[in-house]
Amino acid sequence: MTIVALGINHKTASVDLREKVAFSAEQLDRALQQLTMQDEFAESVIVSTCNRTEIYCSLESGTPEQVLQWLAEFHHLDIEELAENVYSYDHNDAIYHLMKVACGLDSLVLGEPQILGQIKQAYASAKKNGGVGVLFERLFQRTFSVAKQVRTETNIGASAVSVAYAAVNLAKHIYGQLNNTSVLLIGAGETIELVARHIHQHSPKSMTVANRTLDRARNLADEFAAGVISLAQLPEQLAKADIVISSTASTLPIIGKGVVEQALRTRKNKPMLFIDIAVPRDIESQVAELDNAYLYSVDDLQAIVSENMATREQAAQQAQGIIATKVDEFASWLKSLDSVDMIRDYRNEVTQTKEQLLERALSQLASGKEPDKVMVELANKLTNRLMHAPTKAIKDAAEKGELGQLAQMKKMLGINQE
Repeated sequence: MTIVALGINHKTASVDLREKVAFSAEQLDRALQQLTMQDEFAESVIVSTCNRTEIYCSLESGTPEQVLQWLAEFHHLDIEELAENVYSYDHNDAIYHLMKVACGLDSLVLGEPQILGQIKQAYASAKKNGGVGVLFERLFQRTFSVAKQVRTETNIGASAVSVAYAAVNLAKHIYGQLNNTSVLLIGAGETIELVARHIHQHSPKSMTVANRTLDRARNLADEFAAGVISLAQLPEQLAKADIVISSTASTLPIIGKGVVEQALRTRKNKPMLFIDIAVPRDIESQVAELDNAYLYSVDDLQAIVSENMATREQAAQQAQGIIATKVDEFASWLKSLDSVDMIRDYRNEVTQTKEQLLERALSQLASGKEPDKVMVELANKLTNRLMHAPTKAIKDAAEKGELGQLAQMKKMLGINQE
């Protein structure tokens, strides 16, 4: 069994290519179902965010090249172009990379916590679609535990930095103070919620949330005393906004050059700042061609993000040490699954138990205890010792309702299947 991680991120590819490789919610289920149907992919999890798309697989007989081939075919992309921009890891390197990503050490903003929630969601989706088995269940649960330990024991999350924070920092850098600005937030997901939280601390003159679903927008807006509009109202409301920050799951741009042109005319060319942190993009790139319209994408936030890097490098080094230790522990667990080692270890344990009880029995006989009683005690103690571990495992599986594991243990113990 080989664990493989293959992906593309903000370090290896442009927004244009990342948009093509990203999985929408509808595509994700279909993709996971495809992978589970292929014999070479034993288990699979797909992580798809604004800044990265990664596929984690345990392969029975396949290779990283087959994962790349599948990704290219699924998105109808040229495999050679894709190959130039992807990275791949296997074995311990793949495990290390997953844990590093979950801890925020590979994020655009070093140490940002949002990625952990996204990986948890990716794991849940894969589990729902049959992509998670015993190996990945253990791997991802261990990864979540490592991420929690890193947050607790290091300063990697000491300050609230994220892509959302970087977006607000950019707006503050350009405007100086935000208390005289009108802010329009497009979307109502986790990223926009973070933006709203950060920007609310700077007391803007007004804040409005635009979303396809008004109820969801109201839930967010009520917390920050913001207004609410539908996406259909954007053309008429856009002119009122000094700062527009957008992050939706739309597959097509929501704001085009024409509607911004009209908004600028209405504003008498008063400047507007657009920050597009969606992938695929919400705002047409041609908007940047307009005078007095300043458009920044996810990639443009890198300069701001780099300012935060220095304070987190020391914590990152400490986190890497923790991860390396946990990778070694997981690798040891994997090795323990080797059948030869498992049989040897089990035989050693049984032999040790037998020798301990036999020594006790011989001692009892030597002291004059009745042989019948010694033999009965030996048989009972040996039976109880050998039954202890499987009995506990059966009880735990029954309490958790793990019927598949119960069936497997029944077969393993040779219990009558009829």
